[in-house]
Parts: sequence; C-alpha cells; structure tokens
Amino acid sequence: MIVCRCENVSLANIEEAIDKGYTDLESLKRYLRIGMGPCQGRYCLVLTAKILARKTGKKFEELFMPMNRPPLTPIEFKFFMNKSFTKR
Repeated sequence: MIVCRCENVSLANIEEAIDKGYTDLESLKRYLRIGMGPCQGRYCLVLTAKILARKTGKKFEELFMPMNRPPLTPIEFKFFMNKSFTKR
C-alpha cells in the first residue's frame, strides 16, 4: 500500500524505518522524503503519523508535525527560470 504517492513510499517502507529507530515524524520525513513532493505532505503526513502512533504506542496528539522551512529571504521568480528562455 502506497502512503506517499509523490515520493512513492509504501506502508512497508514506513514500518521498516520505524523498526530501524526513526520514531518521530521529522526523522521519517528526512529518511524517506515523506511530505517533500508536490503536495508537501498534505495527504501523507497524517497517514504517516497514524502509522507511527500505532507502531510506537504513542498517542496521535503527542506527535508533532514537521516544520516547513521557507527560504530565509524571498527570491524573485526570474532566478528560477532557464536563461535560454528569458529575453536579454
């Protein structure tokens, strides 16, 4: 069963990572890249938290959702564009 479609992470992947010692959402996110796809965890982080609570015996309310890390300073969109497509 796929839990994170964006990063193609399965239930088995999550359970294996928890067994290896990744027992909080932040470490699971870093290890498996859960929530780092286009949906930014909108669907998979809650499912992952429920799996983690079941496997570790923690209450769902005890688990903290990982923090988003926006850039320190805003970056103009023009810097992300391919220079071959921009006018000179």
